[in-house]
Amino acid sequence: MKTQDELIQEIVEYFKVYIFENHINASINVHSKLKKYNINPIVVKYLSKLLEDNYTPMGVAKALYYPRVLGTSINTSFGTRIQNMFVDLKIAEGSLIKGMDIEFTDKIDNRRKWCQLKSGPNTINSEDVKPLIKKFTDTINLARTNKISKNINNTDFIVGVLYGEKEELSMHYKVIDKVHPVIIGKEFWQRVTGFPKFYEGLVSGLHLLIGGIDTNNAISKGLEGLANEIESSQLFEFKS
Repeated sequence: MKTQDELIQEIVEYFKVYIFENHINASINVHSKLKKYNINPIVVKYLSKLLEDNYTPMGVAKALYYPRVLGTSINTSFGTRIQNMFVDLKIAEGSLIKGMDIEFTDKIDNRRKWCQLKSGPNTINSEDVKPLIKKFTDTINLARTNKISKNINNTDFIVGVLYGEKEELSMHYKVIDKVHPVIIGKEFWQRVTGFPKFYEGLVSGLHLLIGGIDTNNAISKGLEGLANEIESSQLFEFKS
């Protein structure tokens, strides 16, 4: 069995290779390409004016590039890779039940848990609540019908929130928590790994990693590449 430090180091290395380094490479080699964007010419012109006080190739590049690289790209990568990480590192198993991300034996109550993963305490909207609860209910009924588990109950289907504190959970999560447990941060990681102080150790390890990352001037390189493409593109007309 892996020690707490060994497992933390594996996760930190996974973050480094599959999340951070992938994001840096994509920032330079993918998001710097004009063909990767669907452009609203009115909005992008306004945002260029807002950012540069002028309509310029660099202003347009910033308007397109910053939201992609600092928002959509890293958030999408984080969500996808985290689910894979639990399975790849054998912390949990991929769930065979549709709509669930992972399955694991809870190290606190020793019951089997089916879990949908969420990154943080404010990552769902009001319109997500009823469909999520319905999905859980339908899944439980199906599991009972198919005799997957004789003693299955609502508390075995959970939402696992990777970071944050219980008091930080949005009202939407609190509505779900009345029916299915929403387990966040320290408690979630303890239930998955069995180590009470795992969450704190993981946060410290990731902070140490981030402090030493070579960003390779990703933002500057990617932004400059995109601005050069925009300047020579026939899609835009800039005053000389």
